[in-house]
Amino acid sequence: MKKRVSAIAAACMLALSSGAWAGELPDWLTGEWQQQNGDRWSEEVWTLPRGGTMIGVGRTGRGESLRSWEVMRIVRAADGSLTFHGAPEGGAATVFPAVEQGVRDITFANPDHDYPQRIRYWREGRLLMAETSKMDGSGAQNWTYSPATPTGQ
Repeated sequence: MKKRVSAIAAACMLALSSGAWAGELPDWLTGEWQQQNGDRWSEEVWTLPRGGTMIGVGRTGRGESLRSWEVMRIVRAADGSLTFHGAPEGGAATVFPAVEQGVRDITFANPDHDYPQRIRYWREGRLLMAETSKMDGSGAQNWTYSPATPTGQ
């Protein structure tokens, strides 16, 4: 595990120091996603890429109580670089540049942010996986989202 963390940290630092990471908007992220664990739930919704932007919203809760929410964007700049903008509960957005991207995975990082410093999304079949952590992988929080189904179905 230590080699993987070191390789990721090195890739993140290289991408951040060298400027832009050019890539495609992650259209595989599009859709309505939910995770249910007992009475705890988490949801994310992502729009199709259009105009160089994907817009997302997320919320978590317990039972019928909303615990937190966030407005997110993934934006392609004129130079082709991708950035994730996260604005928890209506606050100012924090920007995380893309540092690694595959066919069905993408990692954003901002080592100057307190937490999270790294945000990663990837697909495993029909599931959407998400992880937030510090740059070294510590403090990881993970989500396994399934495609959302309307209530009552």
